[in-house]
Amino acid sequence: MLKSASVIKESGIQFGTSGARGLVTQFTANVCAAFSHAFISCMQTEFNFKQVAIAIDNRPSSPAMAQACAKAIQQLGLEVIYYGVVPTPALAYVSMQDNIPCIMVTGSHIPFARNGLKFYRPDGEISKADEQAILNATAEFEAITALPELTVNNKAAVQYVERYTSLFDSQMLAGKRIGIYEHSSAGRDLYAPMFEALGAEVIALERSDEFVPIDTEAVSEADKQKAKRWSKEYNLDFIFSTDGDGDRPLVADENGDWLRGDILGLLCADAMNIEALAVPVSCNTAIESCERFNHVTRTKIGSPYVIAEFDDLSKKYQSVAGFEANGGFLLGSDASVNGKEIKALPTRDAVLPALMLLAAAKEKPICELVNALPQRYTHSDRIQNFATEKSSSILDQAKEEPQQFINKLGFNNYIVENVNLTDGLRVVLVNGDIIHLRPSGNAPELRCYAESEQLEQAQYIVVNSLNNIQAI
Repeated sequence: MLKSASVIKESGIQFGTSGARGLVTQFTANVCAAFSHAFISCMQTEFNFKQVAIAIDNRPSSPAMAQACAKAIQQLGLEVIYYGVVPTPALAYVSMQDNIPCIMVTGSHIPFARNGLKFYRPDGEISKADEQAILNATAEFEAITALPELTVNNKAAVQYVERYTSLFDSQMLAGKRIGIYEHSSAGRDLYAPMFEALGAEVIALERSDEFVPIDTEAVSEADKQKAKRWSKEYNLDFIFSTDGDGDRPLVADENGDWLRGDILGLLCADAMNIEALAVPVSCNTAIESCERFNHVTRTKIGSPYVIAEFDDLSKKYQSVAGFEANGGFLLGSDASVNGKEIKALPTRDAVLPALMLLAAAKEKPICELVNALPQRYTHSDRIQNFATEKSSSILDQAKEEPQQFINKLGFNNYIVENVNLTDGLRVVLVNGDIIHLRPSGNAPELRCYAESEQLEQAQYIVVNSLNNIQAI
């Protein structure tokens, strides 16, 4: 017999900001089984259930990982419901409605040589306390020797599409030409029917048989040029895409300009008349300065931290939501859209913010909605394959002498006004510019976020900071 804690520890896999992540080679059948046994043993202390749901993204390694998780579930005498390739929020939503736990096999936006597991309680995303309980669980199980065949159930896909099409008139998007950048997104087979059901003409763009690691927080220059080209070539009103598992949106306006995720989240929350928000510290400060919300709480980066604030906010405000700089929108309470109720979905979702933006854009162009906000520009990028230990060491030194560190980054004429250590190192300068550095919680990467009154300045801060850090 194997013990889950030992197998997980030996694998070297840890939880990041969004699930357990590691190299595909680390996610052996027994490691997937160990995580599954540990997760279910933790859930059984709080909930009664006879079924567990599983879904996957389009990574080559995901089907076998799902089979190993399914085998572990079957070893416990529980029924597996397999939803195949669907977006993470589709799996989370149907499982919450059925009051059962679920496992999503996905590495989100990270390269296909890596993968991961996301876990959901019957009432939503697991907490940081749940993560520790899973790592520490001592569930015993037999080694996996054979993988079961899995049959796809389409219920999750159907319910996810209905969740959104039911909110709007079937002609809401009539006359709109919408491009869908499909690549290898887990939801690529759902989006065209969804937008078409609302009256749009849909143009499918660049479907890929190979996994494409789209990072909505660090859009590549190639993808920026693609959007502009597609917008002109097909006369598009809107471009929609997501990251690999369909929980982070990537949308472009009428000009083919990709919107920053936190600006999209702000516009969505405003269109929904949300009263109180929880957002990570890295989000654009226009959220507060636009004065469209009664309350804004700032958290560490990662959906578990955003979700952790919802309970307190719900005691004081009727409508509660959150979003991240990567665009994922979390609905923390039931809400009303067009007089119709939409159930809470406290996990990142890509479709709701896109549709709410399109609904708001019926009166004026998307670019005008964006331009009406306080003009604060953010930019971000990352150094890939940068050891987490190295990132931590650099930031530890920076926290001791922030002004000296800013000088090292090449900003000798900039004066530090204050330092925020909520998550990583966030330095606010006297001129209002912001430099924020933190190691990624999902991969060996160092991320840099910047904010300024000019986009070019925000871009300069990021490029200059990362270049000089690599020279340290």
